[in-house]
Amino acid sequence: MSDLWDALRLRTAARIGLGRTGDSLPTTRVLEFAAAHAAARDAVHQPLDADALAVEVEKLELGSPIVVTSQAADRSEYLRRPDLGRSPADLSEVAEVDADVGFVLADGLSPIALSEHATGLLSALKEVLAQKYSFAPPVIATQARVALGDHIGAAQKVGTLIVIIGERPGLSVADSVGIYLTHLPRPGRADSERNCISNIHPPGGLGYTDAARVCAALIEGARQLGRSGVDLKDNSRAITEGA
Repeated sequence: MSDLWDALRLRTAARIGLGRTGDSLPTTRVLEFAAAHAAARDAVHQPLDADALAVEVEKLELGSPIVVTSQAADRSEYLRRPDLGRSPADLSEVAEVDADVGFVLADGLSPIALSEHATGLLSALKEVLAQKYSFAPPVIATQARVALGDHIGAAQKVGTLIVIIGERPGLSVADSVGIYLTHLPRPGRADSERNCISNIHPPGGLGYTDAARVCAALIEGARQLGRSGVDLKDNSRAITEGA
């Protein structure tokens, strides 16, 4: 039976108008919540198959991907020690390339999300950016926080670093990725020196092409401004409307 909330439910993944049975929620809603909670836990704890992802990334012809890890020894330590996830264990395989743009694919708090969306998003980014910028070979990072990318970007000497990372799963979405853009990356960069494009998980969230267009506008703005972060605004809509 339809109710007043049906139309709104089509526009959001949030739990709204759940109803009640006596003093509790309906059994269906309780089971839906339990399933969503289990999916979120699985998203956090399931390890990334870095080798399988590397095979898929190689097909994009951006260079042979390199796999690195943070100083966190395993998933448990990664979750308990965020600081270790921000520092690399070994970057000896990461070569200096002096490219315009570098890509880091980080498992973050949802390795499942990275597995599902990394290659599609990276392909869209390549399509949008390839005519203007040179690329460094992609780096796949496990047990990784965003700041781990600063070390990688500095080692590669890229102008702008794009970190694609699995976002913290919630009870509505467990497979979302985000882009963190840092101009002139180096260890010690603050979060205020980055720009974030979040909630990328088509078809329910931001699509790959739209995310890539926003990223392209931010890269152009960062190169003109000489920095990324709070002073850099997304003008992708203005660019599209003026085209």
